[in-house]
Amino acid sequence: MSKLKLTYFDFHGGRAEPARLAMHIGGIGFEDHRVTFPEFAEVRKTAPFGQVPTLEVEGVTVTQCNDINRYVGKLSGLYPEDAYQALLCDEVMSVVEVAMDKLGPSFRMTGDEQKAARLALVEGHMPVYLGWLQSQLLAHGGEYFADNRLTVADLKVFVDVRGLNSGRLDHVPADLVEQVAPALNAHLQRIANLPAVLQYYAKFEAK
Repeated sequence: MSKLKLTYFDFHGGRAEPARLAMHIGGIGFEDHRVTFPEFAEVRKTAPFGQVPTLEVEGVTVTQCNDINRYVGKLSGLYPEDAYQALLCDEVMSVVEVAMDKLGPSFRMTGDEQKAARLALVEGHMPVYLGWLQSQLLAHGGEYFADNRLTVADLKVFVDVRGLNSGRLDHVPADLVEQVAPALNAHLQRIANLPAVLQYYAKFEAK
């Protein structure tokens, strides 16, 4: 298999982090091409739709983060082979992606405009989608979202919840997840303590 090249911003989070984690967990060699925000102005000129993440496979650049997640999940053994379990996995990833799409515009806002937009989400959509994720997790055993094992759906939720808990999102309470969907925090801790995940983040701390 040719080496893969994943291009995204240089931080731990966002739309490429589940794919980074999946390839690390699966031992899949890839170029982790991280760009700064100033560098993105040049990158976007050639990126499909002017956005990242992108994944270069066999010299072809592909886009759309959940499709990338599915592909690297299959390579890493982190995507269900059973059609129904794959559907459950995809559903969870799509719900998280919709939530990210709703939050996304607020990053281009400042001041009172950003505050109003994020408080509207905190009081509206965020508890709904977090509650739905918790119900799905509990309905399928409480540990994983699909296939009774770790999949890219778990990594997608892990990255999202980790970001919400970080305290770095102005006007989004860092305890929001704990207040409305505590099972997701238990899930986050379970994923965070997997040896491969601990190893992944430890290698950055060592630098």
